Amino acid sequence: MRFIDIGANLLDDMYSGQYHDKPYHTPDLPAVLERAWAAGLQKLMITAGSLKEARAALELAKTDDRLFCTVGCHPTRCKEFEDHPGGPEAYLQELLAVLREGQALGKVVAVGECGLDYERLHFCDADTQKKYFEAQFHLAKESGLPMFLHLRAAADDFLAIAGRHLGDFPRGGVVHSFDGSAEEAARVLAVPQLAIGINGCSLKTEENLAVVGGLPLERIMLETDCPWCEIRPTHAGRKHVSAEALAGVGGAKDRKKFAAGCQVKSRNEPANIRQVLEVVAGAKGRADLEAVADVIFGNTERMFFPAA
Repeated sequence: MRFIDIGANLLDDMYSGQYHDKPYHTPDLPAVLERAWAAGLQKLMITAGSLKEARAALELAKTDDRLFCTVGCHPTRCKEFEDHPGGPEAYLQELLAVLREGQALGKVVAVGECGLDYERLHFCDADTQKKYFEAQFHLAKESGLPMFLHLRAAADDFLAIAGRHLGDFPRGGVVHSFDGSAEEAARVLAVPQLAIGINGCSLKTEENLAVVGGLPLERIMLETDCPWCEIRPTHAGRKHVSAEALAGVGGAKDRKKFAAGCQVKSRNEPANIRQVLEVVAGAKGRADLEAVADVIFGNTERMFFPAA
């Protein structure tokens, strides 16, 4: 089976062996990537959530033909626009410069991660989020790229802003890490150019599974959102995960007992994307995993890699 992970936070310190600012093991990102390729990943999209991360994500993407990245500012970090030494417009133009460099190399494939997050207003207030979510449609308009979108507890404002800018992102976008209600999913999918990204955080409860079960397969994409959003034993979706998928590549070890070649317990990896596929298929009552994987792979290729 072929996979594309649309949301991999490969810049996270956990892949450098750092957890809560404390070192536990040697950096192991190369091994993480080897496990990803062995698990059927054809492409990985590195998520960037700030100007600094966009630059770092592009540099990492340059190291492997199968790595790609996004460029944008996460809603909880939108104060960076106003804190930037040159001001908000300079921050936006510097994002655009990174985007153009990466797009010329075929490495930047989406604008984002951007959107609205009203569950974490302690990081950034709603008005600031809305202002700079709206501003980032300029990046999509200038580049012609699709969008990698974030939506948490803000559907009304999110859809109103996106609706004002439908002409700025004709190649569409994906609302990643979706964990909303069936009603919210229907409202998102009423926008023809939007798809929904599913990961372990989308599959925690029976209600989540019912929502995913009702989504059109042609509007679904898969992600791990690693190193977070693993499918845990307590999650409702876990019942659909096979022993083969749980075994992963090399098993799992606690970070305090790190062993080269093994996954680290409670740290998600792209190699675990098959688990997400199995839960999506299970929620939809599908046993033909390869057929489900092929449809989702095609969805993702058409939006982010149309020339592939």
